[in-house]
Amino acid sequence: MTPQEAITEIAALAQPGKAAEMAAYHKVERLYLGVSNPDIDRLCKDWRKAISLQERLELAAGLWDSNIHEGRVAAAKLLTQARIRPDDSGAWELICRWVPEFDAWAVADHASIAGQKRLVWEPSRLDRVEAWTRSENMWSRRAALVMTLPWAKKPNPKPEDLQIRERVLGWAAAYCDEQEWFIQKAVGWWLRDLSRRDPERVRVFLADHGDRMKGFARREAGKYLSE
Repeated sequence: MTPQEAITEIAALAQPGKAAEMAAYHKVERLYLGVSNPDIDRLCKDWRKAISLQERLELAAGLWDSNIHEGRVAAAKLLTQARIRPDDSGAWELICRWVPEFDAWAVADHASIAGQKRLVWEPSRLDRVEAWTRSENMWSRRAALVMTLPWAKKPNPKPEDLQIRERVLGWAAAYCDEQEWFIQKAVGWWLRDLSRRDPERVRVFLADHGDRMKGFARREAGKYLSE
């Protein structure tokens, strides 16, 4: 299957009027076809079953490079699974290639969810993620927190998981001085999820860094602390 053939299949599921709504909502200049995420998800599940891993990587690369909103969403969904056999390094490298091109939250989040799976599979890849925290691209900096959310949510973290958690909290602390809404939101989001598992650690973080966070981010971080 070629990327153009895949785009044709996606476009066949377009809903009247939805493309204009999506363009207005996402506020990024690119082509929108007007196809829902559940419809894209169903197509991607079928494609994953029908093609080899190498074909899937090539298809994902082509769909991303189309710069069509639904194409980029589909590219990410093609790589979103816990295990990619026999070797997931090609998928990880492709996701890393996309990170500097992130320019909107929805596409970035779909790709970051795919990245979460690859990081959980091989946590040593966090060394590469840490470099994104110093990127000039705000969306790349944000991706470092979105991709590491699994460590905020772990119910029974092992010692190595706790080390990773502290490492990411260090990144979050450095972000507290940033004025970008999406960065502040990502910090609050990470802390909110962590508060479900370790509320005391979030209280300590807020005591140490909360005065440098925007009010909405502090409220997000403390959303569940009173429960």
